[in-house]
Amino acid sequence: MERQRLDKWLWHARVVKARTSAADLVEKGHVRINGVREKAPGHAVKVGDVLTVGLDRGVRVLKVLAFSERRGDATAARVLYDELHSGKE
Repeated sequence: MERQRLDKWLWHARVVKARTSAADLVEKGHVRINGVREKAPGHAVKVGDVLTVGLDRGVRVLKVLAFSERRGDATAARVLYDELHSGKE
């Protein structure tokens, strides 16, 4: 797999609890890919992309390292990204 839908990746990486929440987050403009705001949940992300995600409790900057076919536990999710920054707004 070379690419994956943005909303699916956010859900698999456990950034959000539900895929619908991931889609909503993207549609509301709270996600940037390589610095560019993305509003399409179906936009494909690839390995190496840097996602900036605005959440209620702050901002997370994640570098995409891998994809998953299924949503796993927190340990499985952690190998999907490298956390470049996690902090409050």
